[in-house]
Amino acid sequence: MKEIQYQFIENQLPSPTLEVLLELHFQVFSGQPRDELIQEMREAPALLTIIAYQNQQMISYKMGYWRKEGHFYSWLGCVSDEFRGQGIASKLMQLQHEWCKTHGYHTVRTMTYNRWRNMLILDLKHGFNIVGLLADKAGEPKIILEKKLT
Repeated sequence: MKEIQYQFIENQLPSPTLEVLLELHFQVFSGQPRDELIQEMREAPALLTIIAYQNQQMISYKMGYWRKEGHFYSWLGCVSDEFRGQGIASKLMQLQHEWCKTHGYHTVRTMTYNRWRNMLILDLKHGFNIVGLLADKAGEPKIILEKKLT
């Protein structure tokens, strides 16, 4: 198996990269209109995207942004089906948290749903604590998790 390469992109993604990322994203997630997601990405303050490539193919990404002073919101991410179970999501999380520490963040927050148990388990394994619940627009509870970076 070829080595995985990681690319950090601060602020907005170049259009070709954004298109490939959206294609990967919508292979895993559905429901949110594409234009709405793009608009949210454009409005995210101090956006950070870490992309994993193998053989120049985007296989995973992790995206987050400045939430408030010292706080980073880990927002979106996914791994292509054929690359799951190889530790790529863990590596992206580790890289994101290292980047956060070097950029003055002391807390990372994320949210997930119970139906995405792999993400919930990954968060818990990496030191996140459940700090609350929030109902989404449809009334489904979102689990709020937070981690102190030390």
